[in-house]
Amino acid sequence: MSAALSEPQPFRQSPSRRPIAAIADELGYSPDWNWSWNSYKAMVVRLSEEYGLTRHLEIGGGRDTLFTPEEAERLGLSVTINDISAGELALAPAAFAKICCDVAAPDTMQRVAPGSYDLVYSRMVMEHVRDARRLWQNQYAMLAPGGVALAFVPTLYAPAFALNRLVPEAVSSAIVSRLFPDRHQEGDNPKFPAFYDHCFGDPAKVVPMLEGCGYRETLVLPFYGYSYFWKIPVLRQVDAAFTRLTRERDWRRFTSFAYIMAVK
Repeated sequence: MSAALSEPQPFRQSPSRRPIAAIADELGYSPDWNWSWNSYKAMVVRLSEEYGLTRHLEIGGGRDTLFTPEEAERLGLSVTINDISAGELALAPAAFAKICCDVAAPDTMQRVAPGSYDLVYSRMVMEHVRDARRLWQNQYAMLAPGGVALAFVPTLYAPAFALNRLVPEAVSSAIVSRLFPDRHQEGDNPKFPAFYDHCFGDPAKVVPMLEGCGYRETLVLPFYGYSYFWKIPVLRQVDAAFTRLTRERDWRRFTSFAYIMAVK
């Protein structure tokens, strides 16, 4: 099924709308990286329930969609799956609407009607985009007034991601394949080139760009820690100590992941 360019219905928000931060607090927000992975789906569900966001676009969903068709139906959601790869998109459930395009391309809005979605979200996708500003601009155009964009991203300058950004792709791919054998190119979790454009846990590096795109409410939730060095003796201990220090002092320059959220 293809996403139709139908006339969108404007999303109307409640005059008593709570800020996004209140939802994160309600979910028990913790800066520990495990919370970010364990609570991502719950965050999407609560945003949907709180603000009445029923028309979803999952960017980069491909083979690993956030919801099953049964879950989406139970929650009353109309979900469209996007991916830049037709092959990846073919692996998504047939029950979902699908749109194959580069959401960060200048001509994206020729494929999608403005205001078509209430909630646009992605996980571990934004770091692969060369021009994140263009992507956020396109997301803004896709959203109805009051709609929300959420990007779950790995962030600079966490040591593992800074290393991934600096070394040649062939070298980083070899390292990842050695440490995580399941992440080969033919597997279920392949590695793609990463650029980390505007992937930061420091609001000062992200919010001005979002405001420049027109968003009126923004929130950057930081998270600290990851498992990339767990298989390497000594380095594992050093990185764990560094993570504890950065989390205790909330050094946003060294976050590992972030939820970047913005309201149109």
